[in-house]
Amino acid sequence: MNTFSTPSVGADPNSSASDRLAAELTRLQTTPAKNLSPLITQLGADAVGQAALMQYLQTRYQSATNSASAVTIDLIAGKIYQTLFQSAAPAALDFLQTHFPTGVVPLRSQVGIDYQPLQMLLAQQEFQAADQLTLQNMCELAGATAVQRKWIYFTEVEQFPAIDLQTINALWLVYSEGKFGFSVQRDLWLSLGQNWDKLWPKIGWKDGNNWTRYPQGFTWDLTAPKGHLPLSNQLRGVRVMASLLAHPAWSSDHP
Repeated sequence: MNTFSTPSVGADPNSSASDRLAAELTRLQTTPAKNLSPLITQLGADAVGQAALMQYLQTRYQSATNSASAVTIDLIAGKIYQTLFQSAAPAALDFLQTHFPTGVVPLRSQVGIDYQPLQMLLAQQEFQAADQLTLQNMCELAGATAVQRKWIYFTEVEQFPAIDLQTINALWLVYSEGKFGFSVQRDLWLSLGQNWDKLWPKIGWKDGNNWTRYPQGFTWDLTAPKGHLPLSNQLRGVRVMASLLAHPAWSSDHP
């Protein structure tokens, strides 16, 4: 990765922009992780704040990639990437294209699936389109027959490569501030004693005796309940979901 040079933030004889850049970097470095999200949003509003986010993101990313093979899950990096991307500022977009052309999640696949389109949809918070593409990607994991039928059997899920499920999960986690993903759904399921009847209303898939209607009944943004997405072939019953949440990808044996 090339060394990042701070983009110009405008001439200032009193170096106020440089002083503020240094101050904002210090804020990013010292603010507790749980309080960083609103600060990142605030800094994304102008050039100096964006410059601070760029420097902080590169430093954070380089530190993370020095560790080894596991799929990296860095919610802060995802928030910064999204904020810079959605700013549409030329300097920010140029920085992302130069240093993070495929986003901030390593796109690993055992079978050669390209997860870059999914990453871009999630980075833009296009959650409905991302959900549809997630199912398409899982059909690709299951094979040509599943791609043709456009849905998956629970027995096919059992054969999915762990690294691919981890990649899909990391993408959903990183670009939803930790709100969506298979692992989120699994944690909720386990916390409810593996009780499906309690899980469905908890994640907004059922209200009383009524299943949530697709697509209009679902919430396609971050106001949704935790674990609301991805739908994971929800319309075809519990067995696919059970296979996903019981997959070895989530065990301690898989990094």
